[in-house]
Amino acid sequence: MTFTLGPRAISAGYRLVAFDSIGSTNAEAVSHARKGERGPTWFVTSEQTAGRGRRQRAWVAPRGNLASSVLETLDTTPAAAATLGFAAALALEVALSRVSRRSTTAAAEPDKIKFALKWPNDVLAGGEKLAGILLEAEAIPDDRLAVIAGIGTNIVAAPEGTPTPATSLLKLGIEISAEELFAALSDSWVEVYGIWDRGRGFHEIRRLWLAKAAGLDQPVAVHTGSADIAGTFETIDATGSMIVRTSSGDRVPISAGDVYFGSAASAGAA
Repeated sequence: MTFTLGPRAISAGYRLVAFDSIGSTNAEAVSHARKGERGPTWFVTSEQTAGRGRRQRAWVAPRGNLASSVLETLDTTPAAAATLGFAAALALEVALSRVSRRSTTAAAEPDKIKFALKWPNDVLAGGEKLAGILLEAEAIPDDRLAVIAGIGTNIVAAPEGTPTPATSLLKLGIEISAEELFAALSDSWVEVYGIWDRGRGFHEIRRLWLAKAAGLDQPVAVHTGSADIAGTFETIDATGSMIVRTSSGDRVPISAGDVYFGSAASAGAA
């Protein structure tokens, strides 16, 4: 199979740059932005050899997995642009829900496969990491931003020994190709990106994201790099920060950090 855009993405004017194998779709998108590419353009491959996640962690996609990055040009503030990651997670969840319903092995019990959104940038299935999102931005002329949303999804394989246990669609019994998921994702992106509306619609994105949030109202521990904060995951605020209510009753906003739920949170994520 070859990568193709979905019909909604084609109608919306998206372009596609596909690779048999590449180091990083995000790096390729950033390179194109620096050379004058303004998008909207998808960069996609089923084999990524030098990808990156948050905090420069490796994100390698062995052949058969999906590495995809979309380049958008925005005339908005960096703070507003940062909330696009929540829209990206929602777009992927929508695409995953659609393809899982029509997959042959999952069709018998589709309701047993639940996807959840983990703050700030992961998509989970059965409490295990299925996908990660990396948002990057480049300042370009006319006070605009070239924003790249990188979305990596485990389709046929998942890494081992990760801080959060990982899974793949194949392990879940969902037999689809990277190409099939990408076509669905490119269409759901158009839908959710329209709701986000350059950050002006984040209130609605926030509502939709919270409806799918993992760990809401549950114990959580967050490592921010400078502090460890434990409490209850209460909500996300209007900027996308996680709000943790501590045992003393304080509501602590967190803009970045590694999040642990369940037994890891109860133990202080030690």
